[in-house]
Amino acid sequence: MNILHSRRRPERPSVKPGSNLPGLSRIPDAKGKPDLKGTPSIVGMKQWLNQIEKTAEIDNLNIVHVAGTKGKGSTCAFIETFLRAFGERTGFPRKTGLYTSPHLIYPEERIRINFQPIARDLFAIYFFEVWDALLEDDSSVRTLPRYLQLIALVSFHAFITEGVEAAIFETHHGGEYDATNVIEHPVATVITPLGMDHVKQLGPTIENIAWHKAGIFKRGSCALSSPQEASAAEILRSRASEKGISVQFIANDLSLPADALQLNPDVQRMNCSVALATVRHFLEEKAPKDAAPLSSSDILQGIDRFSWPGRFQLVVEGAFNWFLDGAHNEMSVSKAAEWFIETSQGQRAPLVRILIFSQVSEQRDAAIVLERLATTLSTIHIHHVIFTLYDPEQDFDSATAMVAKSEDASQKAFGEIWKRFHQNSCILYESNIQKALDSAREIGAKAGGMQTLITGSQHLVGGALFSLNNYALDHKST
Repeated sequence: MNILHSRRRPERPSVKPGSNLPGLSRIPDAKGKPDLKGTPSIVGMKQWLNQIEKTAEIDNLNIVHVAGTKGKGSTCAFIETFLRAFGERTGFPRKTGLYTSPHLIYPEERIRINFQPIARDLFAIYFFEVWDALLEDDSSVRTLPRYLQLIALVSFHAFITEGVEAAIFETHHGGEYDATNVIEHPVATVITPLGMDHVKQLGPTIENIAWHKAGIFKRGSCALSSPQEASAAEILRSRASEKGISVQFIANDLSLPADALQLNPDVQRMNCSVALATVRHFLEEKAPKDAAPLSSSDILQGIDRFSWPGRFQLVVEGAFNWFLDGAHNEMSVSKAAEWFIETSQGQRAPLVRILIFSQVSEQRDAAIVLERLATTLSTIHIHHVIFTLYDPEQDFDSATAMVAKSEDASQKAFGEIWKRFHQNSCILYESNIQKALDSAREIGAKAGGMQTLITGSQHLVGGALFSLNNYALDHKST
């Protein structure tokens, strides 16, 4: 873990407009002029794959490559669960691989086989097999991969070694220059809903963002997309045309069960529809010729087993209801708020509603995200709001993972923003996630129950889940 953390870059570098890196496409800016931002993560990936001797075997993984702004993780998880259900019935695929980013608690969550994160000792074995192979290059100009590049390399190595027959890869962010775009022959490429996120690297417009995401399209591979706003859809069509293919925009699948909890809120129904269309195409291309098609029972089984931690997740502790969603941009916090309103109102009469919010990011304007959240939640009364802090690089193996941090000026600014929309809310400021959860429990205990929405950051939700899991284990053993 120390090696992994040492490979993190301290900040996202920027390259001035007009900078040239050999062998890379140019990024059109809002006026159509080339502009390259940041050090492309794709640089070096082919060389490193050659060093670990895995280049020739990547195509055997039968990869589905997924990019987008929102719903990537859920869509990937739906694709995996449908393929796994089909494989259990027919024998193909015998093993599925799922690579996603980021992790909520532990790095090995990013690399899953048959949906289960690989064991920590196995993660360590595969990590050092990759790391040692890279260190064998003793040239004077040797470069080593950064954090995300390194984990992606480990995932390729793990999946190939384990005999995975269908792998789903989620981009880190972007697409054209993402480290995962070393995948040259995916079975299918998928674009989930696009929005304004990672604007400093991918923007400044939705058209720029669409250009980057569509970089995963490949000649000869199927391209599918969620419905997009008109200007973004046009960019996707244009980029697909450049590769000699067309992009298929998927509508809600009316055959999906109407009452499945896993398909609430509606964005999950859309994610599931895109996933199902992708799986059907995948099986047309790769399933044995004598295999029966994807059945209704496969679909129902896949939906029933679907889960994606930290996304529209409800954790119940008696009268305490924790609603967790890692939403971190304007588009996603609105959906998280709508889900909280709908689900909480469907429960028995609420005793007290609490919001725990935090966002520490240089990539987006947290004030705007909070304003959108406050606006969407204005139809209900939020009795208490708790603004907290977290370490974006928190290590849950460390005894200091939940240690208090000093008060941050952003917390007070958040409080001022919230008061503009919810004048009657009681505002608390806590120095870390554990204290925020303790405060929520104390409020809930006095009220005889509570409904608490935790959102604003995947790091926040990861820390909360870590604490809630430990709380459940402690109380189960006593």
